[in-house]
Amino acid sequence: MSLMDFIKKQFIDIIQWTEDGDGTLAWRFPIADMEIQYGGSLTVRESQVAVFVNEGKVADVFGPGMYKLTTQTLPVLTYLKNWDKLFQSPFKSDVYFFSTRQQIDQRWGTTQPVTIRDKDFGAIRLRAFGNFAYRVADAKLFHTEISGTRERYTVADLDGQLRGLMLQHISDAVAQSGIPFLDLAANQIEFAKQLQTATAPEFERLGLKLENVTLQSVSLPEELQKILDQKIGMGMIGQDMGKFMQYQTAQAIPKLAEGVGSGGGGVAGDAMGLGAGLAMGQVLAQQMSAGLTGANAAAPAAAAAAPATAPTAASSDEVFAMLEKLGGLVSKGILTDEEFAAKKAELLKKIT
Repeated sequence: MSLMDFIKKQFIDIIQWTEDGDGTLAWRFPIADMEIQYGGSLTVRESQVAVFVNEGKVADVFGPGMYKLTTQTLPVLTYLKNWDKLFQSPFKSDVYFFSTRQQIDQRWGTTQPVTIRDKDFGAIRLRAFGNFAYRVADAKLFHTEISGTRERYTVADLDGQLRGLMLQHISDAVAQSGIPFLDLAANQIEFAKQLQTATAPEFERLGLKLENVTLQSVSLPEELQKILDQKIGMGMIGQDMGKFMQYQTAQAIPKLAEGVGSGGGGVAGDAMGLGAGLAMGQVLAQQMSAGLTGANAAAPAAAAAAPATAPTAASSDEVFAMLEKLGGLVSKGILTDEEFAAKKAELLKKIT
């Protein structure tokens, strides 16, 4: 190299990185054709790590601080380049900076319901979402496994992979927590801890540390939620037939109201159906209660009277009439086929 070429050649005296707030995890210092000046300055700020890479091999790693670049501060690079202690010439090396601050408010959520085992319901499908925070914990491992030689590697580049890791461990978290679905809403912190415990090792394999996980919501798909709501409603009213009829009628009111509001020509019929439904629920409850009670009270008197079979025939007619009315409720959608079958079996036992 001529003296003029040497004078024209550019040297780097200060190596540093000021983050620009765009979610950068790894950034390669722009070396190009320049060389690093022996004795130059390296500044690594808090929440940063700097890594020197020589010919594809990770050499020296620097935490926060200010360093003078010499053979003493670059022992691995000195060994790789076969420098002796008197070497004081400019040198070439790739320098990467890594942000080690927490990357907060990263979102995770189930795009499709996840099937899990539950203590109360057996197998159910649930949806959940929340957020998590992580940081680069092992810059060397992150460089070799993830960011590589790219000039810049961002949070957005890693987002899909990390969300996938969170989702694949939801079932494990539910199983380890031992919390039934109905109690998950009241134990969100415990569930989040179990999800973090189950997922953290996967983050570590990438050179990352999963700092925390939060669960913001857990729910069932709409069709399963309706079934759960009905089960909860029936559990609240117990086996009382009058309350059962009132509950079923109340469930049908929104459907009837939709028909009234649509103005589709059946307003009067819908209104009548609504009134009939309300009245039917009350009448059936009263008749069934009075009828079944009356049948039991009349049994001793019927045994002493003649003909003995007359009260039995009257009781049968009453039960059949009630079955017809229950059938009408099925056709209106107020009772389900399963509920009708259960009540039918119960009533028929009264006359056998």
